[in-house]
Amino acid sequence: MSHPAGDTKTKTHTRTRTPQLYKVLLLNDDYTPMDFVVEVLMRFFRKSELEATRIMLQVHHEGVGVCGVYPFEIAETKVHQVMEAAAEEGHPLQCIMEPE
Repeated sequence: MSHPAGDTKTKTHTRTRTPQLYKVLLLNDDYTPMDFVVEVLMRFFRKSELEATRIMLQVHHEGVGVCGVYPFEIAETKVHQVMEAAAEEGHPLQCIMEPE
């Protein structure tokens, strides 16, 4: 049996993949002022002063704190922004990202 042109049906299945998410972390050091850490959290992660202070204290007491969870490109940008701001101010603050 022949099929006239244009009579062919094609089924297309599209799967949307959820992007891998990454945690952006601040690491404690003994030199970066606490108020600078709060400022960074408010500026780059849009945290309220209260939330930024809570995260800063977590970094101070536990050695690490989660700033947020983002797709790779956004996490990478935020890490770069924090590291650049810290370097400009002469602070050794470290910001890293890791898969969630």
